Amino acid sequence: MKPGTTITLDVERPAVGGRMIGRYDGRVVFVAGAIPGERVEARVERVQKQLVWAETTRVIAASPDRVPVPPGLACGGQVLAHVSDDRQRALKAEMLVDAFRRVGKIADAQPPAVHGGPADGYRTRARLHLRRGQVGFFEEGTHRLCDVAASRQLATTSAAAVARLAEAVAAAMPNGEAEIEWAEDVDGSTRIAHLTLGDGRDAARLTTLAPVDGIAGVSCSVAGEDRTDGHQLWGADRVVDTLRGRHGTAIAIAHGPRAFFQSNRYLLQDLVDDVAGRLEGPVVDMYSGVGLFALAAAGAGHAVTAVEGEAASAADLLHNAAAHPAVTVHHQAVERHLTGTRPEVGTIVVDPPRTGLSEAAARGIVAWRPARIVYVSCDPATLARDLRRLIDAGYRLGSVRGFDLFPRTGHVEAVVTLER
Repeated sequence: MKPGTTITLDVERPAVGGRMIGRYDGRVVFVAGAIPGERVEARVERVQKQLVWAETTRVIAASPDRVPVPPGLACGGQVLAHVSDDRQRALKAEMLVDAFRRVGKIADAQPPAVHGGPADGYRTRARLHLRRGQVGFFEEGTHRLCDVAASRQLATTSAAAVARLAEAVAAAMPNGEAEIEWAEDVDGSTRIAHLTLGDGRDAARLTTLAPVDGIAGVSCSVAGEDRTDGHQLWGADRVVDTLRGRHGTAIAIAHGPRAFFQSNRYLLQDLVDDVAGRLEGPVVDMYSGVGLFALAAAGAGHAVTAVEGEAASAADLLHNAAAHPAVTVHHQAVERHLTGTRPEVGTIVVDPPRTGLSEAAARGIVAWRPARIVYVSCDPATLARDLRRLIDAGYRLGSVRGFDLFPRTGHVEAVVTLER
């Protein structure tokens, strides 16, 4: 079998990442653009031993869950755009349980509920690409730009503001390239951006950049610089979201465009409420980011230690924690923090990057022997691997819930409780 070959196959189940699994001539096929239960024709993209990657070219027998796909949804992050919302969430529950059973060897894992929201205009944060005056996301698997507005990931007014920013930047550096890190608050009233420039000479060209309508502030830096370096061209360097605490308190969380922050405006409060409702006793929040869960825990009456190693996120965390005496901040790597003196701890919260817990972090957490671990994950496979480590160390798997923070994509967020 060679790339370009057309094959016909029956689609069986989802794979982590958004492709579906079928079989052809004894080989496993990861096929894009299909739904389990369908029969499709697909063009082979690449072959690796007994594994095949293919793209649907014709649907022979369609699923009732198939929906039309507007052209703009070819943008990156839209691999499930052809699937109805309810079926997308069901598929993501299957992805989680498949990873738990296959990677984590958790034989009795059951598909969890996956909570969702609107799919249009959901993003409050995005990474965009500016190339010679054109701005957009990348199309799936390519470096071709696709239209921001047509992708429907940003609100219409935000997409228009991005276009105005790109036009202004292109006028200042016509042949320049930049990565745009975009952030806005949940209600969309304040928008800011950071430009990472490929050429240091472009930084001087941007010093005369005038404010852009609809954008509250813009900063810039040059690729390769420390993420705390940079120059504020004008206006605000952070946006502020106000969340509800468990006892009706208002929690203000400021975050800049370069710091990590959850990006779904419709599900942010629900995610925070879910995590806060799982906490017991003193809390250590590992990979704290700007303090989203740490501040929610403090608002619910917990003493909190917040640990964050990444510089931009730690700067926002320190800023946010200043108004919360119950939160103690440590700007250091999680692995290093875990080698220190074990504090009194009831619950450890971890929200690691997509790669999951390092071996050192997993060992350190187990050594601290918290009664409860709340694991927030954006990757089913690394989550399942880490759950196996923690179960083998004496923890029992408790409640699991999914959040469809990135609709139309193959990604699913999961919140898991483990008890010692």
